[in-house]
Amino acid sequence: MADYKKSEQEWREKLSPEEYRICREHGTERAFSGKYWDTKTPGTYVCRACETGLFDSATKYDSGTGWPSFYQPIDEARVEMETDASLGMVRTEVHCARCGSHLGHVFEDGPQPTGQRFCINSASLALKPADD
Repeated sequence: MADYKKSEQEWREKLSPEEYRICREHGTERAFSGKYWDTKTPGTYVCRACETGLFDSATKYDSGTGWPSFYQPIDEARVEMETDASLGMVRTEVHCARCGSHLGHVFEDGPQPTGQRFCINSASLALKPADD
């Protein structure tokens, strides 16, 4: 479980209002509106809140949904999943294992080799380009 703890005030100081709404209040951004939905830059996508490496750009693909989509995390231990029954549907919510921030949802309609689609909010991520 999350071992990177901050008070809600500290989270509000660290994150923009939109990032706080998504990461800490389990919000979502509108499709095709986030910073990374169509980014092709090679690198590592890290948790915006705690900077834990979550997804490698090599696993990112265009799912047509308008959110950054990945077929697998860098390490399964870096993400946690739980059932989300909000909005009249049952989905699997994805959180950063280190700080507990809401990232998005995972679906079983992705490409091989995993068949998974991690549909992640851009506001939950920061991209560390490969040449940094």
